[in-house]
Amino acid sequence: MNKLAHEELTGRIIACAIEVHKALGPGFLESIYEAGMVVELNRAGLKVEQQKPLPIYYREVLVGEHRLDLLVENLIVVELKAISELEDIHFAIVRSYLKAAGLEHGLLLNFATMPLTVKRVICQPR
Repeated sequence: MNKLAHEELTGRIIACAIEVHKALGPGFLESIYEAGMVVELNRAGLKVEQQKPLPIYYREVLVGEHRLDLLVENLIVVELKAISELEDIHFAIVRSYLKAAGLEHGLLLNFATMPLTVKRVICQPR
């Protein structure tokens, strides 16, 4: 799928995040927002996997496992934060997750800010 094909889907995910943020506001742990996002994404009719295991390989050897906060429609990695502000390392981390998952598109959402911080992260395939 091309980038534009994901615009509608990411827009729906962002709309769900805005609803969760409006209802809960800042101040909770990331896990609270994650649970709220699962409820809202399900209400929107989207397939969502929470804490999806992601095997990590180095030189074709399994070296560990990470868990994605949310994977929506098997296409979009959604990384949730509840911190004062996003830093460059958070974008690098999402790009690493995308690379490990073989995906191109992610969203980085920070629920601790007013308004909600929404950043798109794209990892071009090599």
